[in-house]
Amino acid sequence: MESSNEEKKEGRLTLLLALATLIASFGSSFQYGYNVAVVNSPSEFMKQFYNDTYGDRTGELIDTFALTLLWSVTVSMFPFGGFIGSLLVGPLVNNLGRKGTLLFNNIFSIVPAIFMGCSKIAKAFELIIISRFLVGICAGVSSNVVPMYLGELAPKNLRGALGVVPQLFITIGILVAQLLGLRSILANEEGWPILLALTAVPAVLQVLLLPFFPESPRYLLIQKKNEEAARKALRRVRGWDEVDEEVEEIRREDEAERAAGFISVRKLFHLKSLRWQLISIITLMAGQQLSGVNAIYYYADQIYLSAGVEANDVQYVTAGTGAVNVFMTVCTVLVVELWGRRRLLLLGFSTCFMACAVLTVALALQDTVSWMPYVSIACVIIYVIGHAVGPSPIPALIITEVFLQSSRPAAFMIGGSVHWLSNFTVGLIFPFIQYVSSPPSTPSSLSPRPRTRPSSRSIRSSPI
Repeated sequence: MESSNEEKKEGRLTLLLALATLIASFGSSFQYGYNVAVVNSPSEFMKQFYNDTYGDRTGELIDTFALTLLWSVTVSMFPFGGFIGSLLVGPLVNNLGRKGTLLFNNIFSIVPAIFMGCSKIAKAFELIIISRFLVGICAGVSSNVVPMYLGELAPKNLRGALGVVPQLFITIGILVAQLLGLRSILANEEGWPILLALTAVPAVLQVLLLPFFPESPRYLLIQKKNEEAARKALRRVRGWDEVDEEVEEIRREDEAERAAGFISVRKLFHLKSLRWQLISIITLMAGQQLSGVNAIYYYADQIYLSAGVEANDVQYVTAGTGAVNVFMTVCTVLVVELWGRRRLLLLGFSTCFMACAVLTVALALQDTVSWMPYVSIACVIIYVIGHAVGPSPIPALIITEVFLQSSRPAAFMIGGSVHWLSNFTVGLIFPFIQYVSSPPSTPSSLSPRPRTRPSSRSIRSSPI
């Protein structure tokens, strides 16, 4: 009877653990989602700003291809920064700890938020591009460290549910960016710099609140060799004093890993015993991003316009898609322990495949069948549902669960690198796929603004 009660105690979600999960996820994962979607709604105003700034400097506007390239670079600097951030994970978590890394990482959010907020006043679109790279570093670090931190704080039977919470906050960040990006709120000529700068808010809150929560007990015991601090952290997180059994379990893991030695990225690639685990995470991370999910958030408005949505309604359809994404991720949190990881991944990828296949047919028939635009919209929403069920939340959780402490930082560096390079590829190439498949044939709304002084060079407008 006593052991049964002990098992029940071990599975308890204490208030401290719940708050640590919320603060770590809101302060870090939320920013990732927010910055994925934040440039979508104000994109036309930002392109106009790019055109105007370039025109003020040179007396000309940017031609269509050059502006498409400049904008795709702006968007894709975020995942490129994420790739650099993922390479920093190993050294940072080993030297600063999990919590310390999250606190340090907020530098890469607060500084670029100031830059983006001042970019219009400074008349420098370069500040936006640099800032997108810096917030990408923030996202690259946090997307790997938050699941690691929560996985090492949580008891075994809650690791699955808590490991999906960061993905839930990513979807909430996407939704908040879409709601604040409504034309009537901040996606307008005056409000878009504020919209970009708001990414600093969760960072500031995390800097203020996260210091009150414990560091990972596993990090404290295994890497810092501080058993007393590890015991204190475990007592706080578990809510009871008897933590000897868990400390022993961590120590046994440490001894087994010490016998194997520290596993670097290079060594991980050469270990036969971990080969299939490594192949699995590389495949999952590449599939997660090359399936194109972030193209939907980076360029949602253009996708829905192509699918036949009225220009005035696009912003609401985009926000509706974000709400569906959040709802389905909540459902995944609730069923991940019941259904298992493999089933959710298979269900999610199968749904995405079928939605993409039907969407391809629907777009081909869109001009000949009147109701095909509705099918296209439904396919995009079904695709988002499928991705939220498995491909989005599960891969990072699997890394935490299948790699031990010694190999976990290297595994997150490899998985994160694949994730962000794939994301970067999609973000950079997608606008050109759209451009080639349906090049602009009519002049755009982007046009030169009246100047206070005559220009010595002729102004030429370009369709976008």
